[in-house]
Amino acid sequence: MSRIGKLPVSIPAGVKASVSGQTINIEGPKGKLSKTFAPVVSIKIEDNAVKVAPQEESRFAGAMHGTARSIIKNMVIGVTKGYSKKLEIEGVGFKATLKGDTLDLALGYSHPILYKLPAGIKVEITDGTKLEVSGPDKEAVGKVAAEVKNYYPVEPYKGKGVRIAGEYVRRKEGKKTA
Repeated sequence: MSRIGKLPVSIPAGVKASVSGQTINIEGPKGKLSKTFAPVVSIKIEDNAVKVAPQEESRFAGAMHGTARSIIKNMVIGVTKGYSKKLEIEGVGFKATLKGDTLDLALGYSHPILYKLPAGIKVEITDGTKLEVSGPDKEAVGKVAAEVKNYYPVEPYKGKGVRIAGEYVRRKEGKKTA
């Protein structure tokens, strides 16, 4: 049995949680999240806390026990504090602008890259090269940051590209001429 899964997830003041079947709905000041889990775990709300228990003794049920509890904890944190990832764009002429719910990236290609933001995700741009992706869903914030980064990952020779703030990129020495 999972040691993490055994721990109850406390519900802070101002957060509403409800369970219907295998779906949990959590609503707080930063937004509303809903997630459906596999039927191998049972989810109950008791004493202002969410408790997760495996339904059977299979390996999958054991794995989902701790996973479901962690996802529920992340949902509670997301609707109270929210999640954010900071991205940095480096390179001459590389920049980002926001047009409604579309992120317009100029990353040195012959065409602009238009990225449609999913619902609930906000992007703030400062200096045209620093982005902050934020929202209540940890998975969605990470996915948006990873997809934006994958349009132009940092190359090791000049260091141009999109990186997550604080990420270390190993630089390589250029070609030597005799």
